[in-house]
Amino acid sequence: MAKQIILLLGGARSGKSHYAQQLAMELGGKALFVATGEALDEEMQARIAEHKKDRPQNWRTLEIPTGIGNGIEKGIGDAGVVIIDCLTLLISNLLHDETDYPEAEKRVTSEINELIAIMDRLDASFIIVSNEVGMGLVPDNKLGRIYRDLLGKANQLLASHATEVYLMVACLPVQVKGQ
Repeated sequence: MAKQIILLLGGARSGKSHYAQQLAMELGGKALFVATGEALDEEMQARIAEHKKDRPQNWRTLEIPTGIGNGIEKGIGDAGVVIIDCLTLLISNLLHDETDYPEAEKRVTSEINELIAIMDRLDASFIIVSNEVGMGLVPDNKLGRIYRDLLGKANQLLASHATEVYLMVACLPVQVKGQ
């Protein structure tokens, strides 16, 4: 099967992660799961534990909050499929409390361009999970608006590079790019 780059977009609890795992199993071969979430509190620790239980035991996991391109390149091993779950938390990790838009944009753009370059170099398929945040309310604070704008920009960069893009709606994939 030809190398693929698949972007899965959708709202919270829309079935993105479940569908990403299903696609990875269909693509076959060894899988590498790249988790960007950090267990900074008890609630997040419980979420991460639940996600780990849902994954096949034979998948390797890398926990990489930022710098995922280099982390994947160093840790890919013999994996033929890489799942990145999720871009939403990666962008949050990059921003922290950054409210200087040009600086935040530079940081996010650099991270995504590095990821794209790594995806192009590696002989593996990629499945990237991200939230679609452009359909909701305008955030009431500057950091929230910067986050929404930069996640939207990251999604656009990856969508333009992806071979397939799906919008998840109630656990149903709606293909918006590809065959």
